[in-house]
Amino acid sequence: MRKIFELDNRLGYRILRWILAVALISGVIFSAIQVVLDARRVSADLDNEAMQTIAMVKDAATQAVFSIDSDLADQVVDGLFAREAVHLAQILHTNEEPLSSRKRPMAESTFRPLTDAIFGVERQYRTELKRNNGSDTVYGYFDVHYDTVPAAHIWLGRATVTFTSVVATAVILGMVLFFVFYMLLTRPLLRIVHSVKQVDPAHPDDRLIATPIGHEKDELGLWVGATNTLLSAIGESQKRHREAEDRVSRLARYDQLTGLLSRDSFMELLNADIEESKHNQTLLSVMVCGVDDFKSVNDQCGFRAGDLSLQIVADRLINSLSGSRFTIARLGGDQFVVVEKRLKDGFQAADTAEAILSGISEPIRIEGQSVSMTATLGIALYPADATQSDRLLQSAEQTMMLAKQKGKDHFQFYVASIDQEIRDRKQLETDLSKALSLNQLHLVYQPQINLETKRVIGAEALLRWEHPVRGLVPPDYFIPVAENNGSIVGIGQWVLEQACLQAKLWADKGLPLRIAVNLSAVQLHQNTIVDDILGTLKRYDIPAGRLELEVTETSFMTNMSDAVAKLHTLNRAGISLAVDDFGTGYSSLTYLKKMPVQHLKIDKQFIRDLLVNKEDTRITNTIIDLGRSLNLTVVAEGVETAEQEYYLTQRGCKLAQGYFFSKPLRPADFETFVQEFHEKIVENNA
Repeated sequence: MRKIFELDNRLGYRILRWILAVALISGVIFSAIQVVLDARRVSADLDNEAMQTIAMVKDAATQAVFSIDSDLADQVVDGLFAREAVHLAQILHTNEEPLSSRKRPMAESTFRPLTDAIFGVERQYRTELKRNNGSDTVYGYFDVHYDTVPAAHIWLGRATVTFTSVVATAVILGMVLFFVFYMLLTRPLLRIVHSVKQVDPAHPDDRLIATPIGHEKDELGLWVGATNTLLSAIGESQKRHREAEDRVSRLARYDQLTGLLSRDSFMELLNADIEESKHNQTLLSVMVCGVDDFKSVNDQCGFRAGDLSLQIVADRLINSLSGSRFTIARLGGDQFVVVEKRLKDGFQAADTAEAILSGISEPIRIEGQSVSMTATLGIALYPADATQSDRLLQSAEQTMMLAKQKGKDHFQFYVASIDQEIRDRKQLETDLSKALSLNQLHLVYQPQINLETKRVIGAEALLRWEHPVRGLVPPDYFIPVAENNGSIVGIGQWVLEQACLQAKLWADKGLPLRIAVNLSAVQLHQNTIVDDILGTLKRYDIPAGRLELEVTETSFMTNMSDAVAKLHTLNRAGISLAVDDFGTGYSSLTYLKKMPVQHLKIDKQFIRDLLVNKEDTRITNTIIDLGRSLNLTVVAEGVETAEQEYYLTQRGCKLAQGYFFSKPLRPADFETFVQEFHEKIVENNA
């Protein structure tokens, strides 16, 4: 019996709940109808009783008011109060003056709010008092007010009995029906379920379901037979079901033609990519790619060729943009979309866009025909252009459509200023890659003066780019571009070669000067940089002491141990090292202790306002004192006035360079300057 009434989620228990619910609801509805009808009957009985009572005392009340007999009126009124329900009784003259009146409090009842809502608080009755002589003269009024509580209590008692009996009957009937149902259906089903559990899903036809005894020819028997028939084919059905699920999943998540993600699936991944970028505080680009004039491909080569060309475009996108940083999808028609994550800046997105355009523009061979296609890209960046996935995609799509109006085979960024900046940067990169081969680069040399001896002891080699259109491009503008795209490695090696060659030529002319060359962070991180530098010195037969490498403070902060090891190797070979732009970076004594540094170069921004700006003067003095305490030579850059030169000399700064002495010069001009400068010093001393 415990299993019969076990409260679980079995079918029998659910049916029990339904049976009890239906029985209770039906009983409640039926009893409610009876209660309502009973309430109406009680209400009518209350009215009838009042009217009968009034009829009984009406003549006596009429006589009392006609005779103005207050004693008789009191007897009539007092007689009515023998009835429990009477709350107020009074006999009134026509002017509403009472001849006799009596009132008692309303009965107290817990259920009064309920019964008052149904029957009212009280029932009021009034009858005109006339004599039975056929006259219509009214001598007064007879008022009776009935309290509804006594009648309502009778009604409540009957309603309670009705509801209680219905609920009890419903519960008993439900339990009986459930027991019958359990015996006839639930127990056989439990046996069938137990038999089904014994079926091996891998081999469902090895063990069939046993038919419950006594149910061989009824519906359960038929169901078991049908199930056994089904089990014999379940293995094949499962295989077909998996294949169908795979097809449905692919149809839902992937584009049927190209195999790329569909638009809906792409949006789900884009939301996830945005959350990742938000968490990692990185940039993300959305590039919408539209094939240019795709309709002409269909018109000239046919729709089959058009479909094949879209498949080839999809394959090229996959092959050129492999890796977890990219998400590729087809938006529909001739439009594709690419998401690139973990970007450093917009220039990286521009590089990807150029790679996409280059891959698509390669001719396609379809069914013996050569098809040339181009594409136009619209690029939107997260979080600069939008932070929501749908808005980001919309921005990229709108930009692509706008770009198509301006031409073909190009890309455009959502924000016009960024688009122009990146285009200028990309053009600068292109021009810079050709600058060496077109002999647009050259070196100039700025003299370095020993402030104690007033002699030229060296020169800093400075790179200049004479662009055929832009003119002289500032190093501060094109050097970061070269460092960003890696071309600084080749350019830096060329600078070293030219500087060493010039040092060799000057040495042969009797000018054994030290040449200072800037070494960028990108160069320093190259595995072969030490061998490249030492090999160049050997190739030009330059003593290592004639070469000074200038590194910035930030050059060796990334992978510091590797940078320190390389610089120690170069220093041990005899090359001197200087920290360029000292005071503008980390300025940490920790790395000065680790680095084999001989020179500190005060950045020109501090020298510019020397003796004018107290803060710059204080910083300059601090660097000079620091260099003296660490036994390092301090070099002042950007010296432009005699006052600055005199102050630095008095403060103990050893070396200086700047326009006060000379601007950066071509080699021939530099030789002339050295000769004239030394002659001038000799004359002054004489």
